[in-house]
Formats: sequence, C-alpha cells, structure tokens
Amino acid sequence: MLCRMFTQNQIKRTLSKPANIKYIRALLDNEDILHRTDLATRACQQFEFYDARDQLQISSCAKALRQLERAGHIILPGVLRKRAKKLSRRLPEPVSLPVDVPHEVGDVEDLRLVMVCTDEEKRIWNELMLGEHPLGDGPLVGRQLRYLINSRHGWLGGFGFAAAALQLAPRDKWIGWDKEQQQAHLHRVVGMSRFLIRPSVDCHNLASKVLSMSVARLAVDFEQRYQYSPYLIESFVDIEHYSGTCYRAANWIEIGQTKGRGRQDRFCKSTLSRKAIYVYPLESEFRKHLGLSSNAGSGALGIADGLAAQHWAEHEFGGAPLGDKRLSKRLVSVAQAKAEVPSRAFSGVAKGDWAATKAYYRMIDQPETSAVTMANILAPHRQRTARRMMGQKTVLCLQDGSELNYTNLDSCTGLGELKANQTGAKTLGLNLHSTFAVATNGLPLGVLKTQCLAPKAKSVDDKRKPSQIPIEEKKTFVWIEHHRDLVELAGTMAQTKIVDVCDREADFFEFFDEQRKNPNVDILIRAKHDRNIKEEPFKSFAAVRQAPIADRIQVPIPKQSARTKKSKQKARAVRPKRLAELALRHLQMQLPAPEYYADRPPVMVHLIHAVEENPPANTEAVEWFLLTTLSIDSSADIKQCLRWYTLRWRIEDWHRVLKSGCSIDDLAHESAERLRRAIAINLVIGWRIMLMTLLGRETPELPAEVLFSDVEIRTLHAYAKKKD
Repeated sequence: MLCRMFTQNQIKRTLSKPANIKYIRALLDNEDILHRTDLATRACQQFEFYDARDQLQISSCAKALRQLERAGHIILPGVLRKRAKKLSRRLPEPVSLPVDVPHEVGDVEDLRLVMVCTDEEKRIWNELMLGEHPLGDGPLVGRQLRYLINSRHGWLGGFGFAAAALQLAPRDKWIGWDKEQQQAHLHRVVGMSRFLIRPSVDCHNLASKVLSMSVARLAVDFEQRYQYSPYLIESFVDIEHYSGTCYRAANWIEIGQTKGRGRQDRFCKSTLSRKAIYVYPLESEFRKHLGLSSNAGSGALGIADGLAAQHWAEHEFGGAPLGDKRLSKRLVSVAQAKAEVPSRAFSGVAKGDWAATKAYYRMIDQPETSAVTMANILAPHRQRTARRMMGQKTVLCLQDGSELNYTNLDSCTGLGELKANQTGAKTLGLNLHSTFAVATNGLPLGVLKTQCLAPKAKSVDDKRKPSQIPIEEKKTFVWIEHHRDLVELAGTMAQTKIVDVCDREADFFEFFDEQRKNPNVDILIRAKHDRNIKEEPFKSFAAVRQAPIADRIQVPIPKQSARTKKSKQKARAVRPKRLAELALRHLQMQLPAPEYYADRPPVMVHLIHAVEENPPANTEAVEWFLLTTLSIDSSADIKQCLRWYTLRWRIEDWHRVLKSGCSIDDLAHESAERLRRAIAINLVIGWRIMLMTLLGRETPELPAEVLFSDVEIRTLHAYAKKKD
C-alpha cells in the first residue's frame, strides 16, 4: 500500500514560494485552464500533493489558491456557476422511537455501533440528526466517519467524526506543538462533531458506554478508510446545558474551554456559547510519534522524566509567576545551587559569591504583598506533579502536618503559637500541612499543595463551645481544604484514580460529609474515634473485632531507633525490624452525624481492622482501624487498602528529609512570609532527594545520567575507586 501522507502536506506554504507562484501564473497565462479545478489538479500533480490514499488533494489545493488570490498574487478564472445548496438525503418520516429501553445500560440487548455505509444508513443518520440534534446533520468537514447506535430496542442515537478545529489554543498548549508542527500533524486529530442520545431514551450510563465503544472502533475504521491512524479525538460540551459527566466517566480529559468563536468566525466576534474541550488519546505515546519531547505540552509524564541533573530545576521551577521574569530565572538558579548542598544556608551554598548571595536574599526579602509567595514558587512543580499523576492508574495523595519550631528567631514576625511542651513553655513556629502524591509502588510524584500556617490561640473572650464554632474556623478545616483541591484536580485527569490518605486527625464527620458531596475522590483514614452504633456491642471497634477473619497478611514493620526524652517528646525504646502477620476483618457501617448536625444523614463507610495476634515478647502488638469510602468486595480489596495505608509513611519520610537533609528548622529570616518562601524551595528539593534515593533502590539499572551531572558521576566514581 502506498502511503505518502506521513505528515500533512504544507500546500499553502509550498504554493506561496516565489518560484511556484511564477509557475502558477505561467499556467494561467499559457495553458488552456478552463476552470479552477483544472488549475488545482495541475498544481497537485506538479507539486505532488497526495493524501494517504494516493489521491490528489484538489480541494485543499483549491483553497490555498483562493488564499493566494486574496493576497494579490494571482487572478483565478471566474466561477462558472454557483452551486445550489445540497439537500441531505432523508427518510420520508421520522425514525421510529426505540421500544422498552432498560434503565441500565447493562440490560440493553445487542447494543452495537453501526458504521454508516449504505444509502439507507445515511438517510437514518441524517434524519436523526436533523430531527433530534440541536446542530442538525452538518455540514461536517474533512475526513469523516458516521456511526449509528443500534440495539434490539431500536435506534438509540449516533456519532459523527470529522476534521479537528483549525485553531484551538487550549488543545495546542496541551499537546505542546508549535505552529509548524500543528500544520504538519493536525490531520492526526479527529473531531467528534456530533453525539446524539435520543431524547426519548432514559438509560443510565448509556452515553459513557457508547463513548467508550466509539473510541475503540474509530482508530481501526479510520485507518481502513483513509490509510492512516489518528492519535487524538477532541470534542466539545456546551457547559450551559450539559455537565460532561459521560465524557469523564469514559476517561476523556477536560483541558479547557473555547472562546465562543467557531470555524467560521473570521472577525473574532465570539458569538457562540463557550464549550468545555475534552480530548481522548488513541495512542498513549502520541507526542513521541509527533516528534515531541516527553516534557512537551500538559500530558502525562513518567516518574523520572525531566529529572536530569542539569535541567531538573528548570522543569520544576521554571516560569514561576513571581511578577518578574528575572525573579523566575533567579529562582531556578537558586534551586539548582541549593540542591547540591541542601543542608547549608545559601551563603554557604554560594561559596563566597557575594552577587549570588545578594540576589538570593533580594528574592526572599521581596515585600509581603509581592507575587513571590509559597503557592507561586511551587506552581510549576505542582503542574509537573499533576502530569506525573496522569501517568499513573492510581495515585495516593497523602495529607499530613508537621511543626516547624522557630522559637530561637527572636526578631521574626508572623509566627504562631505551637503546642506547649511538657513544662508548659510555649514555642513559636509554623504548622506545615501538605498534600504529597505517591504512586502505588511508593515512589513520590511531588508536592500538590502546602500551607505554612501560623496557629493562633483561642481568644479568652470566645466562650463558644466547640460544637458552636463553624468548621471553617477550626484548625481541622485544613484537611477539607486540601481534599477540595484534590477534587478539583481529579476533574483534569479522568483516567487516574485519586485516593486521599490521611492520619487520625482527619477522622471527623465533616470530612466524610465533604467527600460525600464529591465522591470522585475516595478517602482512606486511620480511625481515631470508637463510635457508638445502634446494635450490640454498641461500639464500632468492638463490632469489627467480632467480625470473622477475612484473610491474613504479612506487613514489614520498620526498625525504630531509641529516643531520649525531649521537651515535647516522650522517651521511646528501640524497636527491631520485623515481619508482622496481621489478621484482617471488615464491616460496613453508618458513620453517624454528631448531635449538632442532626439534620444530616449518616455516611456509609467501610471499617477495616488489622491486628497482630502473636506479637514478639515485650512488644506492643500492631493494631489498626481504617475507615474508607473505597469499595470493598473481597479480601483482596482489604489487603489493598492496608498496603496503600502503609505508604502513608512516605510523607513522614519526606518530613524527615526536609528537617535532617534540608535543615528547614534552621532557616533564619525576619518574617514568617520570608520563611515560607525559603521553605517552598526546600520542599521540592526534599522531594527530589527522596525520589533519587528510592529510584536507586527500586530501579538500580536506571542510568546515573538521569539524576546526576557529569561532574557528580566522576566524583562518585573516584570516591568508589578510593574506597576499593
């Protein structure tokens, strides 16, 4: 099979060359050109404008010739006659309504897609669209495929695929191609121009089901008809009338909104309604096939993509919206240098370079009202983290807090009161609360959201009981804020399941009630409260202890070093590393609302119990109670929840890296806001240190060049040789 169309022919660009314009003028002056089609045919033959089916691209060439005429380069033969508007072939009467369509898609009999080929099928498709779709039957442009949705109950609707939008800024930014690449490869994008589920059909999940069926068919049918495969489908949802739920359920990705223009809006009037843009990659590595780097656009990234020693800081901090491009560039250079010796203050990192030291402090010491904020410093890293999440089937988003003690900074303003130590002395500092994303294999993907809060003591004049204080005013509200952030993020990555994993502090009713409002992000929490239940034994922990053993699992318990008594920490004995065998139990229960939320119904959750029945002598047994909104249908689901919860310790490891490796407790600045800026840089450096360490363990065959510079590799080789 002859296939010339590996890339889209650049017809207009080719014809616009001076020598080729001269050739076309010669044709018009000296040849017997009867009409424009003759000219387009000769031009296609001369410049080899063929499509993938080895057919002349006469229509595209004629369009380019008209553009040359409008630019004043040539004068085309006159139009001989104006074509009458082509009427669609229709049925003599409306398509019969389907009969006895079930309310669930799983009960629909013989559900199938029929590619429109015969004249009768074309008439049925046209009749359905003209009679029941708000946009009618067309016209569709470019290469087209049409489908009917059929079943034993009758015709249920139809699809229409055609050429993609010529210009679509959110799509082009998401793909990451430039203008030239877009012109060369736009034919690899197919637009879903029509999607109809007949108004008379009320069948749950039918729309998402047939969407999935259509993308499974499209690539094969398109290649059979046009001799090349598309890489991507785009579609539009009128957000004034539809929510796009079926697209998200079928794993389409929402990437932005249109400007309300359309293909024929030459004067930018934007008279159409705005529409949400959804895309579906038919080829997971389509960027690679388009000749783009893995870092291009806004698509999925591999965990180690872009972590090369020389460029990682540019990827994770580059383009931060700090209000001045010079500050953004300075941030990259600061992070790059700081990562080489993360435990030292920047004056030590700069090694006597006074200009670099001064530039660092100018950035950190920007006015409090400037754009140099913790959120803006972390914005590029958050985007990269989201892209790494897109490359995973499931992501665990770990929430936790850690206290940063800055009592020794006497002149630092804006600090809050931390918990008093055992002697009652108050300490000053910040509460760091973060959402840290990890893959299900334990590799950290990055920091999604961080807040450095300065806690304030309750006013002595505030006599309200805890039940009278709105949740928004309580310290625990931070858990809900971070969960809402995950819900918003989940809308951008329908193909990735997000699970919010939290410690015991998140075990409060309002958090579960929040998840009920937006169930697309599940939660997995270690239970803190032994709640009252209506049946015997009237307590939730006792009830699950009485449930039958569902399975057993072995869990590695890490070594725990001994710790002497400190001001705010109790003494701790050494705990050797061991493999604990846990018995697993489970029950489904209703989480009752507190008395002050009497108007709210209980939340249905699963309670998991894991207990070590035979711990070693003089060792406290492991016993966990977990609450989750995840579905649990088997012992395998229980084990999965337990494995996922054990990965919550990854955020504890990250905190340890930040404090021991990056020394964020030793930072010294004159305000809490300046501390936040310095902390933000270290958060990403700490993530990278942790990832490098784990990658070395998980994938020892990974080339050293991925993470280390040439100088670092030579140094390590020399050190290893010296040790030998």
